[in-house]
Amino acid sequence: MSTAALNALPRRRERHFGDRVVWCFQDRARNVFAGFSAAVRAHGDRTALVFGEHRWTYRELDGEIARMAAGLHGLGIAPGDRVALQVRNRAEFVALFYAIQRLGAVAVPMDVRLQGAEVAHVVADAGARLLLHDAELADRARTALEQVPALAVVPLPEPGQGRLFASADGALAPPPHEGMAEDDVAMILYTSGTTGKPKGAAIAHLNVAHSVIHHAGNLGLGPDDQSVVAVPISHVTGLLCGVIAPLWTGGTLTLLPYFKAKEFLPVAAAARMTYTIMVPAMYNLCLRVEGFDWSTLSAWRLGHFGGAPMPGATIEALAAKLPGLTLVNGYGATETCSPAIMLPVGAGPSNLASVGRPLACVEILIADPETGVEMPTGESGEIWLRGPMVIARYWNDPDATTKGVVAGWWRSGDIGSVDAEGNVFVHDRLKDLINRGGYKIYSAEVEAVLARCPGVIESAIVARADAVLGERVHAFVCVTEGTALASLAEFCAAQLGDYKVPESWTLGTEPLPRNPTGKLDKKTLRERAAEIQTGVKPK
Repeated sequence: MSTAALNALPRRRERHFGDRVVWCFQDRARNVFAGFSAAVRAHGDRTALVFGEHRWTYRELDGEIARMAAGLHGLGIAPGDRVALQVRNRAEFVALFYAIQRLGAVAVPMDVRLQGAEVAHVVADAGARLLLHDAELADRARTALEQVPALAVVPLPEPGQGRLFASADGALAPPPHEGMAEDDVAMILYTSGTTGKPKGAAIAHLNVAHSVIHHAGNLGLGPDDQSVVAVPISHVTGLLCGVIAPLWTGGTLTLLPYFKAKEFLPVAAAARMTYTIMVPAMYNLCLRVEGFDWSTLSAWRLGHFGGAPMPGATIEALAAKLPGLTLVNGYGATETCSPAIMLPVGAGPSNLASVGRPLACVEILIADPETGVEMPTGESGEIWLRGPMVIARYWNDPDATTKGVVAGWWRSGDIGSVDAEGNVFVHDRLKDLINRGGYKIYSAEVEAVLARCPGVIESAIVARADAVLGERVHAFVCVTEGTALASLAEFCAAQLGDYKVPESWTLGTEPLPRNPTGKLDKKTLRERAAEIQTGVKPK
């Protein structure tokens, strides 16, 4: 498929989630497992999943899913039950996720870096009946069990040390559950929690179906694609775009347990990778691998990215090494089942400053964040999105739902604009906007300038409290060895109005902190800036 073909698919207005009326694709899978089952019927003997030295065809993976479903059913898991997973990228995660869907239960994936108290919060908030976890994470499971005594806990064997549900027989698994509605919840994904406690985005089967059609259709993913995925598949982009989309479209998914550039590149070459999804920092790390023969990646046609702008130098370096590679920007969130806005494939490097255009069933509104009134074309406001891939609610959190989803519109918390051609630009997070004595400063604008400065690897701009001006600009910058602060300040002064130039700096050669989704952890950096200013560590 292509962007044009995606836009030509038959659509109609439908009512979902009570009173929300949205554009929907007429031809779609009605639940998550049905989408995979269709691929099994069409591509049964093709390779579906590769993990380490092991390979599964679609038919073999379907059998493994049935066996896992039998094991879960034996533990009493029934339709609607929540099953939590704290499992790293591995084949068992994929099989368990689809087994949960086959039973009509609800998957609750968690990042493996969550600590005990965080795990306890998620399983308690979700009302999970069962927690499946990697053996090395047993201490976190014990903490959760102390706080949620009714929770059943099952560790996964270490790779090569036995099979989960070893005695289960897939032939005895219940048939795939058909009783769920499209609006029923398929999974609960907890936001990264950059402010306060993580919130559970209640993602419905309808949301997933439209996310996959949008993503795979825009990129033209199909049976001949070889996907290599190293981003965490417990997060929305890794799960929706990295796992579900390739396995609904008949492609082959090679899954890596983690990302290390020097290990990722040889695996990608051996797999004849055509598609992957990574954050810009991962592309940068790949470019820094010494001695790699980039000609072995000649099959790589699509590099999807999101979460942060791609530096121009990175785009140029990739184009020089891989002239056949197309980079595709995308914009979305857990609440939109990953991309709701994407660049059309082939849009070209000059368009990568934009995150693209709303996908076929997506409506966008640039609104005044205070009044909700639509802003004129080209003017900045808060990005609001509506469509069949937008969640209806946060799990067990009506207050967050009321604030975050207004008449079906999801409030992104991002400042953006739309030009006359329909291209969407993201300028900053509302909470990252710096108010220096009444002058509004987009942190992303300053970061974009620093990205062009020689010696800068990455940067993050945050507000530092000031008694006179309210806020001042502080820069955290990861630089190459020997880069001088004076050169950075001079470069910024030549590119920016004087009030935008950082007035205090933290330089180092260590990477800046990131949250589990790969985005810069500005909450931590704001705390560091406050600590630098006062000498007191924030509580």
